[in-house]
Amino acid sequence: MTQRLAGKAILITGASSGIGRAIARRFAAEGARLALADITTQVREGGVPTAELLRAEGHDVEFIQTDVASEADAAHAVDFTVRRLGRIDVLVNDAAIGTGKKLTDTSLEEWDRALAVNLTGVFLMSRAAVRQMLTQDVRNEARGRIVNISSQHGLIACPEDIAYGTSKSGVVYMTRQIAADYAADGIICNAVAPGKIVTGKPGRAAEPRWMDYSRARTPMPRLGRPDDVANAALFLASDEASFITGENILVDGGWMAA
Repeated sequence: MTQRLAGKAILITGASSGIGRAIARRFAAEGARLALADITTQVREGGVPTAELLRAEGHDVEFIQTDVASEADAAHAVDFTVRRLGRIDVLVNDAAIGTGKKLTDTSLEEWDRALAVNLTGVFLMSRAAVRQMLTQDVRNEARGRIVNISSQHGLIACPEDIAYGTSKSGVVYMTRQIAADYAADGIICNAVAPGKIVTGKPGRAAEPRWMDYSRARTPMPRLGRPDDVANAALFLASDEASFITGENILVDGGWMAA
């Protein structure tokens, strides 16, 4: 690897499984020092817990049990990262859940929890991180960076999942707002919007009807892999992305172009 993140202190939410796990592995290989935040260490698609796996490979990794929807947990995750790693160069907001239900089937409790994790969680984690970043010195033209994992369904309807789509549209907006408000302070904020990414986890997303639907909608001859998203997040987390802020980069195999 090229060590594009050598020595950078990075906090990743939702890092135990799927896309978050892929981002953690890619960032570690690029030299980052990591704090991994998730509500559990269990890997939904199976395998050795992410922090344990990376430590065995010789990487500098900490794990913090975190519910991003909790104000206290979000603040603790940032404080823990700073205590252990000295600062926070990059926050990756990946933690998210879905309900898999249409409007008329969604309970208020399901709606509230999805928005609490997917949208309020990004707000709480970003607020805590930006407060810390504002106290840090500028390095390579930035005090800190935020990389949000949004979704193509923040831009178009999410079939039969109103809570997920609505929350992700908020993440797309919040990315622009943070970018505009804090660019002058040297804080860079962007998002990666995945299309259909096959993580290997069981559940609704892996049902044949949704796999067939996604293949039909994706112009490229394959669906996405977690590493496709990790590669885009790596670029936005690196010093190479020094004049890009407020962007929502689609990683969707051309879905939104078709």
